[in-house]
Amino acid sequence: MLCNFRFKYRYPFLETNGVVTVDENRVGPLYSHVFPPSLAPGLSFIGIPVKGPIFNTIELQSKWVAHVLSGKVLLPKEEEMMASTNEFYKKMQELGLPKRSTHFLTPYQVGYQNWLCAQIGLPPLEKWRYQMYEESVKNIIEMRDGYKDRWDDAYWDGIINL
Repeated sequence: MLCNFRFKYRYPFLETNGVVTVDENRVGPLYSHVFPPSLAPGLSFIGIPVKGPIFNTIELQSKWVAHVLSGKVLLPKEEEMMASTNEFYKKMQELGLPKRSTHFLTPYQVGYQNWLCAQIGLPPLEKWRYQMYEESVKNIIEMRDGYKDRWDDAYWDGIINL
């Protein structure tokens, strides 16, 4: 199983007349996990992707939304956003992935974050960020909760070159 959610998406306060739904924990349709095509840019969702370096994702999504709302970045036409979203859903289905895995971006995290960077005119994220993330995941798997006690600050200070 790709995702083991400890929460479920639910937006009882949100009235979209069925435009945005939660189906098997898939919030959608959302263009690039943020904008419902027919309600964009007036409605956006930040932080829906799960697993992976979520804080970077939230920051980049927030900057993207700010750029869109300020007019610095234009979204594709509604039809293009919907086609892109449907293509993503189709690929998931072809791979046999359940809807509940829609926002599980770990395999695509680097590409997604760098896509967000490109949208707002930033360079791709530094390679050390992903090395640190991969090392963290490896440590979590190998050492369970003890990984926090074995973190080597000197090693990462050398990679980050602060």
